[in-house]
Amino acid sequence: MTEIDAKTDALVPAWLTLPDIAEQLGVEVTRVRQLVKEGQLIAVRRGENRALHVPAAFIDGDRVVKGLSGTLTLLRDDGFTDEEMLEWLFTPDESLPGTPAQALSENRGTEVKRRAQALAV
Repeated sequence: MTEIDAKTDALVPAWLTLPDIAEQLGVEVTRVRQLVKEGQLIAVRRGENRALHVPAAFIDGDRVVKGLSGTLTLLRDDGFTDEEMLEWLFTPDESLPGTPAQALSENRGTEVKRRAQALAV
């Protein structure tokens, strides 16, 4: 889990705590922690009490956004840190348009993965 800087924190429009996510997904908090540990979600410490938070854009109703896990794997394989991944996912990309996180939530994961793969070149 990463401590987040103000710049990256400002890029992400909304955050959820792990208990909030567990409630939305209908699972125990330990399962959400496992998703973070497995790299399917990114959690960062933020706020006054330094609680773990995940970008709200990563959750779609009662599931993790389709394509997120694969995209995070590609970025990790490219050597990105959690903070760098968040910055990339939430920085507007004119060629998408919007941010990669928005594109994932709109089921345009193939486009996002292509861009993530191109970063390795």
